[in-house]
Amino acid sequence: MTGNRLPPDDPLEWLNRAKSSLSLARRKSHEIYLEDLCFQAQQAAEKAIKAVYVAQDLVFPYVHDLSQLLSVLEKNGIPVPAAIRTASKLTIFAALTRYPGLGTPVSEEEYDEAMQLAEAVVSWAETYVRT
Repeated sequence: MTGNRLPPDDPLEWLNRAKSSLSLARRKSHEIYLEDLCFQAQQAAEKAIKAVYVAQDLVFPYVHDLSQLLSVLEKNGIPVPAAIRTASKLTIFAALTRYPGLGTPVSEEEYDEAMQLAEAVVSWAETYVRT
């Protein structure tokens, strides 16, 4: 993905950025806090959702709240499956767990769930971007 970039109004560029964040989230190491990887998982989901906005010619709000982003899509006639709506759990990783003392350390189980949710959202968004 280090090659040519697409314009910011191309949903594929948003999807590429989502996949880049997802790739970073997969870089599990004893030197990296799981909270930081979960932040990247949240970012992957957020960018993927915003790719759907761009693909549908909708203007997205500049927020990190996945529930809000998904609700606006639904209000614009985009069906959001319940499994994708569950990804709103990732919102906590957008800020709270990124800073010392604001959240508790992330467990392996929470990390695994965050990855599953982020992967599902990226996959779901891809269906809107590719059609």
